[in-house]
Amino acid sequence: VQLQASGGGLVQAGGSLRLSCVASRRTFGNNGMGWFRQAPGKEREFVAGISWNGEILDYPDSVKGRFTISRDNAKNALYLQMNSLKPEDTAVYYCAANIYAGASRNTNTYKYWGQGTLVTVSS
Repeated sequence: VQLQASGGGLVQAGGSLRLSCVASRRTFGNNGMGWFRQAPGKEREFVAGISWNGEILDYPDSVKGRFTISRDNAKNALYLQMNSLKPEDTAVYYCAANIYAGASRNTNTYKYWGQGTLVTVSS
């Protein structure tokens, strides 16, 4: 099972990026999915979660109103639209598939992880 994340890059503060995550070898239409990030020297943190049907979305306060998670089950794809980016958003971003159908903040419930894509926000 592979999750391939892409879309990272270098952007100025206030800019936008859209991350994509495509699954191969397995479909995740029945699984909740999420985005996490890890900055150097910090623990991996939850960024956004989405239920299997896209009806339940969850964000921490740090990104609420700026980031939007979405999915296209027909394409077996997950997205993260990031607007109004800040230097503190700089991190490696990971997509992940949950063993449950709902949106979850708990990293322990995510079984499948992508390789990560680097987002760098300059001030």
